[in-house]
Amino acid sequence: MAGSSLGNIFRITTWGESHGRGIGVVVDGCPAGLPLCEADIQSYLDRRKPGQSKYTTPRKEADAVEILSGVFEGKTTGTPISMVVWNTNQQSKDYSEIASYYRPGHADYCMDEKYGFRDYRGGGRTSGRETIGRVAAGAIAAKLLKEMHIKITTYTKSIGPVEINMERFNLEAMTENALYMPDQTAAEEAEYYLESCLKEHNSVGGVVECVVTGLPVGLGDPVFDKLDANLAKAIVSIGAVKGFEVGDGFAVAKSTGLSNNDAFYVEENGKVGKRTNHAGGTLGGMSDGTPLVFRAAFKPTPSIAATQQTVNKDGEELSISIKGRHDPIIVPRAVVVVEAMAAITILDLLLSNMTARVDRIVDFYDKKME
Repeated sequence: MAGSSLGNIFRITTWGESHGRGIGVVVDGCPAGLPLCEADIQSYLDRRKPGQSKYTTPRKEADAVEILSGVFEGKTTGTPISMVVWNTNQQSKDYSEIASYYRPGHADYCMDEKYGFRDYRGGGRTSGRETIGRVAAGAIAAKLLKEMHIKITTYTKSIGPVEINMERFNLEAMTENALYMPDQTAAEEAEYYLESCLKEHNSVGGVVECVVTGLPVGLGDPVFDKLDANLAKAIVSIGAVKGFEVGDGFAVAKSTGLSNNDAFYVEENGKVGKRTNHAGGTLGGMSDGTPLVFRAAFKPTPSIAATQQTVNKDGEELSISIKGRHDPIIVPRAVVVVEAMAAITILDLLLSNMTARVDRIVDFYDKKME
């Protein structure tokens, strides 16, 4: 299977299946000398692990990470960093029934047609558990970004029809509810909506918003490696994402040039600033120095206990009710996945950006030779 790697300089390769022995990632291109331990990774993995509320799958996994290589005496060595999380609470028998039919909304049919067979135990590589490797790698990227004073803030913007009110925006509230919504009132409304869907054995989708501050101007390239284009690929590669937008996103289709353009002005420190940020922090595929703002739309979890129609391998139509342990909504656990993918993408572009200008390369090596 191709397509399990992402990045040019800071490059990650995820591996493993949801019901295999473990899930992991190999990170290549991380500079030497970054202080790193398993606790740095674990704090991110704890945000995505299952069983933390009634709105997540009851599968109980510690998701404890082990660093196998690339770290010595508490610092990265510059060599590939390999990490693993062992699977300890698989219940593969719950999935034996689906081996013969295709679950609506899942990749079962496509995997069978592409490879001739599939790992039906929880979806194998197409399972949301694959994101463990992404989050582990993203934790490393995020720590390096912090060294450069780049901050990534990610949260649930909406669940179903319930959206946060920016006038009530409070990041502290995000850690006080199970839905990672920075608006306690909206969180309570969303929980009420979720309860009604759960009674109907149904699931719900939502939107995750990410804001990145501290980026230099000019991050990204103006053609195929645009900042927003690379982010789009990274974010849409998350299994349940069906939509991506930057800044005003799809709303720009209803705008005019006068209302959509961000006017420039000179700040007190002499730097160029923008009076608005409809562009979401990018111009021509490059960062413009203002906050990078993007959103990801997540579909409802396809595994639901309500009756659905499908077909089996013999071409027979049938009614099914999916068993097993599944998230009624994936959005709260996906917040950290979006954050991780943003960190990976931005760090890779920052490392690539170091070679953009001759004067900076010469300056760097001149200082090294002094």
